[in-house]
Amino acid sequence: MSPSELSPSERSLLDRVPVVPVVVVDDLAQAVPVARALVAGGLPVIELTLRTSVALDAIRAIADEVPEILVGAGTVLTPGQAKEAVDAGAQFLVSPGATPSLLAGMADTGLPFLPGTATVSEVLAVLETGLTEMKFFPAEASGGVPFLSSIASPVPAARFCPTGGITAASAASYLALPNVGCVGGSWLTPKDALAAGDWARVERLAAQAAALG
Repeated sequence: MSPSELSPSERSLLDRVPVVPVVVVDDLAQAVPVARALVAGGLPVIELTLRTSVALDAIRAIADEVPEILVGAGTVLTPGQAKEAVDAGAQFLVSPGATPSLLAGMADTGLPFLPGTATVSEVLAVLETGLTEMKFFPAEASGGVPFLSSIASPVPAARFCPTGGITAASAASYLALPNVGCVGGSWLTPKDALAAGDWARVERLAAQAAALG
């Protein structure tokens, strides 16, 4: 059965949308409108990074008020943050790296998660835990498309969501790789658009990204 034949709840994180919006919310009032704009644009997934003081409250607000979107927590650095994200209503977790304790902490939540990798050894270490899907971060700085292309044959079990430095112009080249299911992108929710409340712009960018699938 192909990913497209599975119900939304059965699909892996890598097969839901071509571009996962990676969003930094500085003002709690931005959370619900940006989530609604992404859904309207055809991207019902959002990764809220835990980089700001309002991030957990933003996850909670989106989980409560925009049930049609899959809301996740990004930049998870510790097992404690993983638990806090779950308590706030996160439905998936994403980390920039993958230490043994962080892997165990995210696994203990019972949620789907994408541990971060940047080298072949890190990819192999994640595979040894039984996981096959992971984040590749920082994608552009760590070798980008050439790196992922070069490891597709020797490490065929690993599938990736590359994130970091990817743009609307470069996304398609990543998505064309056999070991890439989706990419993470922050270009969909520009800081100035969020600050201005320009949700129509976010919706347009989301629609363009959705069309890459």
